[in-house]
Amino acid sequence: MTVQQTVAAIRPLDAGAMAAARELQGRLTKPAGSLGALEELSVRLAGLAGRCPPPLPEPAAVVVFAGDHGVHAQRVTPWPQEVTAQMVGNFLAGGAVVNAFARQAGATVTVVDVGVATPLPVEAAGADGPRLIAAKVRPGTRDMTVTAALTRDEAITAVRTGVAVAERLADDGAGILLTGDMGIGNTTPAAALVAVFTGADPAAVTGRGTGVDDATHRRKIEVVRAALRRHAPDPADPLGALATVGGLEHAALTGFILGAAARRVPVLLDGVIAVSAALAAAALAPDAVGAMIAGHRSAEPGAGVALRHLGLDPLIDLGLRLGEGTGALLALPVVTGAVRVLHEVATFDAAGVAEK
Repeated sequence: MTVQQTVAAIRPLDAGAMAAARELQGRLTKPAGSLGALEELSVRLAGLAGRCPPPLPEPAAVVVFAGDHGVHAQRVTPWPQEVTAQMVGNFLAGGAVVNAFARQAGATVTVVDVGVATPLPVEAAGADGPRLIAAKVRPGTRDMTVTAALTRDEAITAVRTGVAVAERLADDGAGILLTGDMGIGNTTPAAALVAVFTGADPAAVTGRGTGVDDATHRRKIEVVRAALRRHAPDPADPLGALATVGGLEHAALTGFILGAAARRVPVLLDGVIAVSAALAAAALAPDAVGAMIAGHRSAEPGAGVALRHLGLDPLIDLGLRLGEGTGALLALPVVTGAVRVLHEVATFDAAGVAEK
């Protein structure tokens, strides 16, 4: 399916199902509004599914899109680029934080090599462990301070890769998709994308990523400024923005979000990499926001700016900045609980409980 076809398949939330969910929430054995944000979340999920109650968001599938970045040459992080490939190996061996949290949540883990600079094995060991999808568009992006990070065709290919992965998982029965990412240096293009789509100053959206010192942080801000000056990305051209200052995992996540929205499967966003991609997805298809759930408030400043722009409130705030899909996985039980209320909580009439 082309990007245009995917975008065309994305529709607004179903108003009738949302009204039914609000009415049902008002009849359940609890004070009206007592579940706070969970009530509105359940209403949105009913609108996405087109029925009330919506299906339980299970099984859950987290996808870690991995890629490397030419801007690493600008010394925006002290971590060597080889760590990206090494961490992919760790994911496949089941030894990363995302694996631990996925086991706890009962979610599957899929790793997609969309642009790791180091060659990776095509098959992952272990039939029940994480699987690797080899979908490398190119071995890392170019340095966005020197030239466009990607050609437009490369960006489109990465977006289509994300769409295809979402479609495959939806076809396999996934009830909710979770975003994950891995790429040394990837918070730099994320900051650039947030600045493009929100109009925020780079200093307000560029964080410390893996925990850089003050000097590196200042250099990182100037790198983002330099890339934006060079390319002047147009927020009205999301694919162009992804090509000039984005990353392969950012573009693939954009497609992943669009693919989920087109299939009306909720997509639980992780941190700043995911929400920077969500901005691109929303620019391509505004109704895609209806499928998005903000898992957590990342410690990266760009994430908060992006979520406000999208009109999404994060479910949890634990000061996380790891990525991988970890924050989304921790938020997953909250999403499930919001839907389970509509399925299992008795109404006042059914329970014989007096209303006020």
